Amino acid sequence: MTRLFLTAALVFACTASAHSANPTAPRPNVLLLCVDDLKPVLGCYGDTLAKTPNLDRLAARGLRFDLAYCNQAVCSPSRNNLMLGSRSTSLGIYGLKENFREAVPHAATLTQYFMNQGWRAEGVGKILHKGHGNHDDAASWSVPFQPDSVVEYQDPASPTAGQLTREEAYFSNQQLGKIGSLPRGQAWEALDVPDKAYADGRIADEGVKRLQDSRLRPETPFFLALGFVKPHLPFTAPKKYWDLYDRAKFILPTLRNAPEGAPGYAGKTLGELNNYDPIPQRPPLSEEIRRQILHGYYASMSYMDAQVGKVLDELDRLKLADNTIIVLWGDHGWHLGDHGMWTKHTNYEQANHIPLLMVAPGVTKPGTHTRQLAETVDIYPTLVELAGLPAPASAVPQPMDGISLVPVLKDPKKRVRDHAYHAFPRQRDGKQVIGRAIRTERYRLVEWKVPGEPPETADLELYDYQADPAESRNLAKEKPEVVAELQKILGGHPEAKTKPGV
Repeated sequence: MTRLFLTAALVFACTASAHSANPTAPRPNVLLLCVDDLKPVLGCYGDTLAKTPNLDRLAARGLRFDLAYCNQAVCSPSRNNLMLGSRSTSLGIYGLKENFREAVPHAATLTQYFMNQGWRAEGVGKILHKGHGNHDDAASWSVPFQPDSVVEYQDPASPTAGQLTREEAYFSNQQLGKIGSLPRGQAWEALDVPDKAYADGRIADEGVKRLQDSRLRPETPFFLALGFVKPHLPFTAPKKYWDLYDRAKFILPTLRNAPEGAPGYAGKTLGELNNYDPIPQRPPLSEEIRRQILHGYYASMSYMDAQVGKVLDELDRLKLADNTIIVLWGDHGWHLGDHGMWTKHTNYEQANHIPLLMVAPGVTKPGTHTRQLAETVDIYPTLVELAGLPAPASAVPQPMDGISLVPVLKDPKKRVRDHAYHAFPRQRDGKQVIGRAIRTERYRLVEWKVPGEPPETADLELYDYQADPAESRNLAKEKPEVVAELQKILGGHPEAKTKPGV
């Protein structure tokens, strides 16, 4: 594996040219803030309950994307999409346990690209997915990556205190063959403990330290990737963040059924919630439990927000902000009871709509927003262009599916794509079908089909977000002319790969 990494680095270094058309210009730093399970229920996105002052002030510095979407609503593939600029359907990797180098051994990740152009790439927390049998990628970092816990508890009175729980085992690659025999951990925890008692507090502290250390190398630009884990389950956040919210004020979704006319296999119910206590193994969930989950999600989000604020404060204190590109990205959305669904793992709006904030000094204007559709894969080429580096499309061995969003950063009214694309796999009649989806400003079309089989074998879903933002009904049979138009667009994308190898 080391030989593969060295080969990729050498090939990439040979194809790269000067870092900028203006070699005397200072090379910008990059601060990439990745957040697990974060949907756009932030103050800056109009959520009146959310207490997210730090992400709100970050949005006020630059451009907010109102219609940004992940390429697959699950952690590991979405992070592959970010780091490679490649969609899951181009890689053929849709699961948590498969490493992206099984598909593209010589891939040059986003941070590798910058490393080979002279940047120092460091990562803390969760960037690529580690767990479920998967592992990090040593070639992507200038120094060893520093992970932290995704699942952890601090309550000594917990029934499972001192025991390895199911989700802890998954995310630490322990006893993966015995998950069902392990106890379920608590779904939430609200203790009077300091921020650093949980991972995000430690990640922020380490991020501050890395920024301070960067001042010792002023001649070397940094690419610092910080992966915050909340609001990922379990909702373990210090009590002061729970106290920010009145649980009675949360509005529960009124639509608690799958869309009328949708394929039965397209949705889900509890998902990973099943691995936590006291969540019942089957729906329905009581109103008390549903309100507790919403409360925990928002409390965890506010906890994460405070940690991001510490990093931004230090960036400002060190006077680094004027030459640092900042990106805040959520890896996918999260169902909070809409359609009776929870967590991610679907092709529906709430699982795929993500927050995306970009601050590019001298390029973005403060407090702007855009309805340009954007995908996770677009971040790679956008950062490359902002840094003045050669476009990656012909310089990397992996498929480059992203489009640079720099024209939109300069002018939010510009348009560089007319739809966003995402996908998710399911089983139908014992076969794997891939639900390839396109989202325009008004519609979403999902085509569920075995790759390579004729179009007439597909199950179709169509949703009109102008007339029916809650996705209450599948309109595919009612609007054949819209389906035909969107199928033409979808037909411009290659068939989904179903196994590693490109």
